[in-house]
Amino acid sequence: MNNPVISALLPVVLLIAIGFMAGRMGWVRAQATKDLSNLVFMVLTPALLFRTMSTVHVQELNFKPVAMYFVAAALLFGLMLVWQGATRRATVLALAATFSNTVMIGVPLIGLAYGQAGLIILFTLVSVHALVLLVLATLVLELAVARELAASASAGRQHMWLTMLAAVRGSIIHPVPVPIIVGLAFAQTGLLIPAVLDRPLQLLGNAFGPMALVLVGVTLAFVRVGDHLKGAIGLSLIKNLAFPALVAVLSWSMGLVGLPLKVMIVTASLPIGANVFMFSQRYEVAEELVTASMSVSTLLALATVSLVMLLLAGV
Repeated sequence: MNNPVISALLPVVLLIAIGFMAGRMGWVRAQATKDLSNLVFMVLTPALLFRTMSTVHVQELNFKPVAMYFVAAALLFGLMLVWQGATRRATVLALAATFSNTVMIGVPLIGLAYGQAGLIILFTLVSVHALVLLVLATLVLELAVARELAASASAGRQHMWLTMLAAVRGSIIHPVPVPIIVGLAFAQTGLLIPAVLDRPLQLLGNAFGPMALVLVGVTLAFVRVGDHLKGAIGLSLIKNLAFPALVAVLSWSMGLVGLPLKVMIVTASLPIGANVFMFSQRYEVAEELVTASMSVSTLLALATVSLVMLLLAGV
């Protein structure tokens, strides 16, 4: 249990298993998963994002390692869209291939493996991780939704600007970008959230990770993973191995070395984050595949993250 990988991943596996058992025992019905998903997405997620971003002072952060990370993420995201087509399904799968579980797994893992210095580097990434990837995914998803609505209405080319306007509006007035933007703006004022408000926000934010992972397990109880096992393994290998390899190549080519390099690569190798599952349910696309992929990705991470950290030991 002293192994940092096992110490970080085991609680995640157990929470998914608890949700799976609750679903199989009938304690949570399949019909209730949508309502629980809305609770997580509309209440817990905004609380976590706003509170996290409300303490981020942009001028104090070193973004060079983070920039390399996001260049790799954008490249892989774009390749996934080219490969799968710019649809809602392709966008959710592209997000799954690039969005790591940086908080529930990343924080304890990096802390145990690289100490406080490693955590400072990770927190720099975490401070803008959701802002960059979730807003990007939201914009592409809303654009895909707007295109679908325009097509179903047989809209002509002259209405394309309305499609773009609907996509931009939907990507801004949304439970993810709004709390991120508001929280970041609040942080720049130098003010602190009053304790009477900060405490409930903290409790809601702390509930996000466990609730989201339990919900993954509940959903998994009603999904035939065998039907999606091949796709889940493929997506998990892209996330757990291909993404960190791409981060490593780009970072090395740009002269990034030492601890920042290690933290970025290990973070890229982490399993798929729970936010991807929330997006798949929110947009009602690839829900079963994403659910299966999160579980497979987390289990594979016991081996793949260990392999990545072993390869980085001599760097």
